[in-house]
Amino acid sequence: MLRLIDVSKTFNAGTVNEKVALNKLSLTLEEGDYVTVIGGNGAGKSTMLNAIAGTYPVDEGQILIDGVDVTKLPEYKRAKYLGRVFQDPMMGTAPTMQIDENLALAARRGQPRGLRWGVTNAEREEYRKQLQKLGLGLEGRLTSKAGLLSGGQRQALTLLMATMQRPKLLLLDEHTAALDPKTAMRVLEITDQIVTESNLTTLMITHNMKDAIAHGNRLIMMDAGRIILDISGEEKSKLTVPDLLKLFSEAAGGSDASDDKLLLS
Repeated sequence: MLRLIDVSKTFNAGTVNEKVALNKLSLTLEEGDYVTVIGGNGAGKSTMLNAIAGTYPVDEGQILIDGVDVTKLPEYKRAKYLGRVFQDPMMGTAPTMQIDENLALAARRGQPRGLRWGVTNAEREEYRKQLQKLGLGLEGRLTSKAGLLSGGQRQALTLLMATMQRPKLLLLDEHTAALDPKTAMRVLEITDQIVTESNLTTLMITHNMKDAIAHGNRLIMMDAGRIILDISGEEKSKLTVPDLLKLFSEAAGGSDASDDKLLLS
């Protein structure tokens, strides 16, 4: 479903501020893979997601989504393949629009828009059913403005909006980092539920090693713009945080792998 082939990206090339963000990065995701991504500050995690989404053009390499080469496509043309949730809960919804209106925008993404725009009763009923699954009581607040919701409620709503049209690839860029621990746990539960029910191919960046171990079927660790660990299946299920720190140190050539370094985003 996703292939990155020798993808490189350097910022401020040829200057004193030159930064190699991606260094011939290669990665393959099969359909239904749910991959957690961890790494230290500047490891290239968010740059990788931005390169996939087309926010940053790459210097070298290829990006294929479901067999389609999107390397040269602008961001807006890639949007039909992707669902995305950002770290900031304010970014995924239109705050001055009602919950049902936000959901309608997501449901009609890519469709022609005429002068008549409104949410039908049938659509509202479907939205109630979808919101009820979140377990946050939003099904009874369809006409509330999205801007009045809590951060966790907005992230859950954004998740629902990002997956309504079953994207080829779901990108989660530290989408629980701005939430308190209890709310973050609930949003992760909702994430697992949505990803599993729809069998979505997912890349989830997290700053939390425990979450990286607990969620998904595969874990990759990045350092200096490349993947240094790729663990899945039974090996992943048996991992502990100390195991992960040791593996990082070995894979990074003996670098000091402190909790702080890995948890920084």
